[in-house]
Amino acid sequence: MTKRQGLLRYFVLAALMCALGFASMAQAAEEGGFPSAGTNLRDQASLQRGARLFFNYCVGCHSLKYMRYSRIGEDLGLTEAEVMTNLNFTGAKYGEPVVSAMPADLAVTWFGKDPPDLSLEVEAKGADWVNAYLNSFYLDPSVPLGWNNTVLPNAAMPFPLWELQGMQRAVMAPGKDGQPGTVEKLELAQPGKLTPAQFQQATRDLTNFLEYASEPAALQRHRYGVWVLLFLAAFTLLAYALKREYWKDVHEA
Repeated sequence: MTKRQGLLRYFVLAALMCALGFASMAQAAEEGGFPSAGTNLRDQASLQRGARLFFNYCVGCHSLKYMRYSRIGEDLGLTEAEVMTNLNFTGAKYGEPVVSAMPADLAVTWFGKDPPDLSLEVEAKGADWVNAYLNSFYLDPSVPLGWNNTVLPNAAMPFPLWELQGMQRAVMAPGKDGQPGTVEKLELAQPGKLTPAQFQQATRDLTNFLEYASEPAALQRHRYGVWVLLFLAAFTLLAYALKREYWKDVHEA
């Protein structure tokens, strides 16, 4: 086997290993049981729309205590004036963290528990889970808050995006031995401000923003990653050229 054939074989094996790795990751994601959220941290417009949704519909109850308004503005390409005017509704300073104005004691009274901080929600449960959760609320008069969720049954929160999606109702499967049936599917009983396709895009944007909030450094890592790969490619070519130069004398001898 010549050196060129050996090098080609090495690259083929490396490509196969990468392909198998990606296939196993895709299979693991599919086995999670939730459709892909389709998030893309490189889509700055999506991140901006998701931030707008979070601060208009979520920050009343949920905090992002590990995020600062200034960091959000810097990463999402927003000016301080844009952040303070369109995203800051609590009177916090630009350099302060995102903390909900809801008192914890009142939250416990209203919802039975203090709403969780969402800084690491996607990191903990995955983007697919969060996106599926946002799309799975339905009316249920049997629970205290009137809303239930197929992804997280008996979630201790009302549906904050109901005016956008509308109101879904559950179609129940027949029960066995007198037991109540399970939710077979959800149907839109009353349309909201957005069409179903527009609402799916909205929840994708919100999930995208929460994924960014879980690991803001990922944006910088993606930007630097291209340059790192280019450097490694150039270094590999130089190292290979140097190796050939060194071994040329050995072969000649």
